[in-house]
Amino acid sequence: MHRKNRSGTLLQWQSQLLLLIVVPLCCVWIFIQATNAWELHDPILLQAAGISIAFGLLVWLAHAATGYAAVTGAMITACLYLYTPGWRTAVFPLVAMLVLALAATRIGRSHKEQLGVAEARQGRNAAQVAANIGIAGLAAIPLTATQLFTPSQQTRIASLAAIAAALAGAAADTLSSELGQVFGGQPRLLTTLKPVPVGTDGGVTLAGTAIGCIGAAIVTAVAMLAFPLSLQTGAVVFSSAVLGLFADSLLGAVCERRGWLNNDLVNFLSTLVAALAAGWLVQV
Repeated sequence: MHRKNRSGTLLQWQSQLLLLIVVPLCCVWIFIQATNAWELHDPILLQAAGISIAFGLLVWLAHAATGYAAVTGAMITACLYLYTPGWRTAVFPLVAMLVLALAATRIGRSHKEQLGVAEARQGRNAAQVAANIGIAGLAAIPLTATQLFTPSQQTRIASLAAIAAALAGAAADTLSSELGQVFGGQPRLLTTLKPVPVGTDGGVTLAGTAIGCIGAAIVTAVAMLAFPLSLQTGAVVFSSAVLGLFADSLLGAVCERRGWLNNDLVNFLSTLVAALAAGWLVQV
């Protein structure tokens, strides 16, 4: 336990790196979109501002995140809405993921506090928010020449699938870890299947995995209705989210336990796996 705490402190730079990747890119994209909307007198600017501010305030008032984390979440929300404005927006699966995460964090909290694995009462910090939903926000930004200069329906579907898979993967990871600690019983290390203490990086339970898959299915279903996505694309999104869930456990077992990666970077990379898999598979 002492080694884990030391490595977490030593690897704090990884959390800061995530913020340096996610926040500036989101800010630049929001500025570009806001400038275009202002020149065109497009109401999307006021809509995005209102929705993102409301999202940040609700998360902060619910004690789900610190003030800085709420601002980070609001910026990512603005990116998602600016890419998918109106009623067919990525804000819906984002809200579904948030509701599931909040419920999972609060269920069995006293038991998790006794085990020493409960989330801080002030909520998640900015790096944790960037780690969980940062990839979804980046997927809403045209980062490739194809997306920016020669956009097509295929590239848009790929982006929507990547957003949905990242959010579904984040929900799956949160539910599997939070509720697996309460209902899962004895966890086993993914790489060896040997029993390990509750809260061990890379430890999985059958119940936790099943609950995580249910969470991924719920967020996927909301995304399919919101965007909308075909049944085939929805299956790709769900499968990619589950892949991201197992990637998280594998990275935890191999890299986080050895002190190579901290939890924020593990979460970020697992949602990246989910997003890349979904974006690639829908184009195959």
